Amino acid sequence: MNKSIKKVFWRWFLFGQCGWNYEKMQGLGYLYSIYPFLKEKYKDPEELKQAAKVHSQFFNTNNTMAPAILGVDLALEEKKGLESKDAIVGVKTGLMGPLAGIGDTLFFVIPTTIIGSIASYMALQGNPAGLLLWVMFFFIRLLFMRYSIGKGYQEGLNLLGSLTNSLNKITRAANILGLTVIGALIPSVVKAKLGFEFHYGEISLKLQDVANQLMPGLVPLLVVLLTYWLLGLKRMNSTRVIFILMFIGVVGYNLNILS
Repeated sequence: MNKSIKKVFWRWFLFGQCGWNYEKMQGLGYLYSIYPFLKEKYKDPEELKQAAKVHSQFFNTNNTMAPAILGVDLALEEKKGLESKDAIVGVKTGLMGPLAGIGDTLFFVIPTTIIGSIASYMALQGNPAGLLLWVMFFFIRLLFMRYSIGKGYQEGLNLLGSLTNSLNKITRAANILGLTVIGALIPSVVKAKLGFEFHYGEISLKLQDVANQLMPGLVPLLVVLLTYWLLGLKRMNSTRVIFILMFIGVVGYNLNILS
């Protein structure tokens, strides 16, 4: 298994961001990374196809933190196979949001601010040693990623070992966590407001204020539900949905319905 973990790790480290797109973001890179393990695990072509579909779904987190999720995923896949596919989807969805926040802070915001400031100041002084700071950070990040995939795998095994008969509970908990994370992201990521304002004499009423009293984030929620419904239609794909949403946005803005 150690050999498979190494293959998965290096694939993610070198090519995890390859194939990034607006539909599945890091989904293709995730599948490419874990594919050597899937080929060893599933000898039946149909099972391999099913597993590939599971791992090609939407995935997006901090690049440095992703190996931890891959490690847990490998443990679940190794012990339970396709039986654990719902748990795998739930774990990926539930962990990618929180780990993205942690990783962006520890491995992007802080290093960029501190190391970048020091290295820039040294460069202005004509000192090339600032480059060594980035080289050191590169190796620290590399070692952390290598450690986290192994730790994630071990923790995944421990989880299964202590809760062997509770996979359904794990799956349900992971799905609830995933839905909670996605639900929390809707009002912060989807930016949509009602722009219509009713005037009668000196009375003025903003439709957005009414919507906020009913439910804050109502309009972003409606946009997400519309998108979900459109994607379920036959002969509909993400590209067409994007153009439909763009059309609704442009028309709604010009009619002063959306802002």
